This record gives sequence, structure tokens and C-alpha cells, in this order.
Amino acid sequence: MNLIPWILLALALLMQLWSLPTLIRRQSTSNAAWMGAVPGLHFWAWLKVIERPWYWLFFLLIPGINLLMLTIMHVELGLVFGRRSVKDQWIMGALPWWGLWELQTASDPWVGKRDWSNTRKSTVREWSEALIWATVVASSLRLLTFEPFTIPTPSMEGSMLVGDYLLVSKTAYGPKLPRTPFSMPFVHNALPGGLTPSYTSWFSLPDMRLPGWRKVERNDAVVFSFPHGDTVYVDPQLVGHDYYALLRREGIKLAGGDVQKFALEPERYLAQARKSAAKKPGLRARPIDKMENYVKRCVALPGETVEVIDGDLHIDGQPADNPAGLQKEYRVVFQNQIQFQQAFQRLGLTNIDLGGGTAVPEGIAVVLALTEERAEAIVPLCEEVTAMSMAHRKGRLDMFPNVWNEEFNEWEPDNYGPITLPKRGETIPLNRRNLDVYRRWITAYEDHSLEERPDGTVWIDGEQAEEFTFGMDGYWMMGDNRHRSADSRMWGFVPENHIVGCASFIWFSKQNEAQHGQSNIRWDRIMTKVK
Repeated sequence: MNLIPWILLALALLMQLWSLPTLIRRQSTSNAAWMGAVPGLHFWAWLKVIERPWYWLFFLLIPGINLLMLTIMHVELGLVFGRRSVKDQWIMGALPWWGLWELQTASDPWVGKRDWSNTRKSTVREWSEALIWATVVASSLRLLTFEPFTIPTPSMEGSMLVGDYLLVSKTAYGPKLPRTPFSMPFVHNALPGGLTPSYTSWFSLPDMRLPGWRKVERNDAVVFSFPHGDTVYVDPQLVGHDYYALLRREGIKLAGGDVQKFALEPERYLAQARKSAAKKPGLRARPIDKMENYVKRCVALPGETVEVIDGDLHIDGQPADNPAGLQKEYRVVFQNQIQFQQAFQRLGLTNIDLGGGTAVPEGIAVVLALTEERAEAIVPLCEEVTAMSMAHRKGRLDMFPNVWNEEFNEWEPDNYGPITLPKRGETIPLNRRNLDVYRRWITAYEDHSLEERPDGTVWIDGEQAEEFTFGMDGYWMMGDNRHRSADSRMWGFVPENHIVGCASFIWFSKQNEAQHGQSNIRWDRIMTKVK
């Protein structure tokens, strides 16, 4: 860890606490000098000295904006004590440690904030101030109310399409305050044009969420921080993918492609794969609020049991209602290319729906992602329609909990589970199955140490344990494009502290030629509610 930022931050805080009591005493209208020496409370006293409104305190919590606000407050502190030259303002803004020292040791009287009533601001100053406050307001709204989000992949096709531009409501479940408060405004986790982090991870805050007006409900389209995104490959093609799945794939390669051989010594092969990946392309850890954002549908709530039987979702043993637009893959046979193109156009399909094709004795066979309605509609337009089987994915460690086990090896996307979601306050026995299913939840999500000793005992946080009580709720997320979605079936639960917001409505939508075969605006989807 780089200690220099911590040292500079600590030094700035100490200089503020050391200088403010003296500066407050010079302000004739204030007599609460002690407030300037109390960490946190000193910001309130500071705003009184510079005669600025209390709600500036709120802006200190917003990533990127907090650095800007501290700079403004340092400059304003110099201004109210008469330090108004360009040089003085640069010193207070860029070198506050020096500026605060000079202010405290000098005897400059408090003169109040600058009065512009009889003076015209320069054009540069007017535009600069306007841009600064536009950034402050826009970033605040983005953090607390709505944030734009783009659908980049077809995992939700049928409901949300590639090229949809969404607004995600933060107020629905409550705005989540950032863990990394020092970052660039309007940028999520990397600077434009590369993978350089847009944030500093040397200072972080605890998990905090403001009250929302409702909880996550079944069938909500939820945006969340991808749980397996705490580490990423520093590669533009791999950075948004499941790090643990990529690592497991490389580990299986090192085991000669033998999944069972890999499963006998997973840590050995994973360590080799991790060491190789750390060298090239490189690995990077990310905090929760800087993980990749995913959007899926919440199909099961905390404490419920999920099971997929022959492609149909069941909750607590009962069939669940499918969302409108749910898609699955079908093998469709056409006599020739002309018949295929006619069906393709008549049903309004795009390249996104196409999963490849091959020549067969009957003509050509293509794999298409279709809704149930389209699957029925295509029957008279082709020679044969068959639902695709996912059985080939058994025993490959693809399915959560990604452990070699007689039961888990039989799981695949269309036949999966049962598996029960974590619920705050509920207790489970720490048997072999539960350890396999909830190990990452206990260690990575709830930050406990877990040790399995040779004598068969389990120790959590240094104490022997036979059961575990969940401290957070967990949700089950699945894509509406069921056969083309990497979702909870592959990587497991979404903890409540990873929830970002609810996909609210589509403000713009477009097709592009590469993915859809043509480029145009989808006027019928603009300003529509997400279903």
C-alpha cells in the first residue's frame, strides 16, 4: 500500500484541526472555537467561518466532488482572511498544508467572503464557477437519484435489448454511499481510453445506504455490482468477465483439460493460473462500488429455495411466473437460405438472436434465441424446431458452487438446484454441502475467516462452529435470455450491499449494424418503462 496519500491526508486533517480554532477566534461573529478542533465537526465550523451553507457538508461525501469541495473550501478560507491574489488562491487550493500554516501563524483579520455586487466577474471566472457547480449538482443527482446505464450484452434480450439506454433509480432501494469517495466524477472505474483506475483505493468508507422507499421485489430488473468482480484481468476483452471462471478455465488447461484431475488439487492449479495471470495481462482488485455493473432480473428473494426443472424456474417447490419476453435457444432447420431469410425478416429477428448455423442434409440448421411466442410462430416457416439441450454443461464446474461433487456435477442451466438463499438472521448447519455452497458468502461477502481442520471441525473467526447465522440478505439474479446469460446459476448469490438500484425506464434505444444488421433508432422504446 502506498503510504504517501495517507500521510498527506492525515497531515491536511491535522493542519485543519490545528489552525481552525485560531481562525474561528478571529471571526467576531463566532465564539465556538472548540468546534474547529473536533474531527468531522470542524467542517461545520469551517463553513460558518467562510459563510457558506451547511449543505456543502453533503458534497464532501460524493466521489470526486469531495476533492473539489475541499479545494474550494481551502480557497474560500484564504479569501475570508484577505488572501485574494492569484498566488494566494493557488497556494490555498494546491498546497493547503502550506496555506493553512501561513494563515494560522499570521495575524490576518477576518474580512468576510468576497462581495461581487459592485464588481463584474471575468468571463473565465463565470464559466469556471458555472462548470464547477454544474459538476457538483449533476454528480449529486447521479449518486442519489438516477444514473444512466447501457445494455451491452444480450443476456436480458426479450425485455431489455442491446442498445437500450436506461435510467437506474437509486431512490427505490436507497442510494448507496460510495466506499471510495475519492474518484473522478462521471466515470465508473476506469479513465476513458484505457484501464487506468479512475479512483484511489487508499481511502475507503464503510458500507452505508440511505433509506429507500421499498425493498427489492421479485421480477425487479436490478442493477448490481458483479459479486465476482472484486478482482479483474487487466485486459480490455476480459475485464468485465467472471474472474474466478476465467481462472478456473486456465487451471483446467494446466491440468491437461481434465476437469476431474483439476478438482483433485484445485488450489495447486489455481495458484499456477493466478501467478501466470498476475504477470500477463495483470490482475487488479476492485472495491464493491467500482466493480462492473450488471443488470439481471431478481427471481428469488432471501430465504427462498431456487430450483430449475427442465428449464422452468421453481421457487420453494412451486413453478414461478416467467417474465414477459423470456427467451431460450432453439435449433431451427430451414430448407434453404431463402426460407431462413424470410422467417428472419418476418419475425423481426436480428443478428443478436442468431447463435450460428451449419449445413445439414435437410438444408441449414441455425441456433436462435426465441421467446415462446416466436418459437410457435416460426413453426410454419421452417422444417423443424427443437429446444436446445444444456446437458453438455454438466460436470464442467460451470455451475455454482463450481465444486466437483456428485450432486453438483448433474447441474446445468435447465436443471439446477435446489439451493437456498441467505437471509439475515437465519442459521444453517456447517455440513459438507453448506460449506461448499456458502464458503464464499461467509469469507468474501461477510468477511469472516473460515478454517476446516483435519479432524473435521470448522472454525470461524478462530472459534469452533457447528452452524452459521447470516448477517446479510442474498438475492438470486437471472437473465431473461436464459440460455445466453451468465447469472446466479454460474456465480451464485448477490449480497444486499452489492445492490445499486432498480432499472426504471428506457430513455433512448438504438440498433447498430454490427449486432443487429442495421443502424437505426428504436422510436417505440424511447421513454418506456422497463418491464
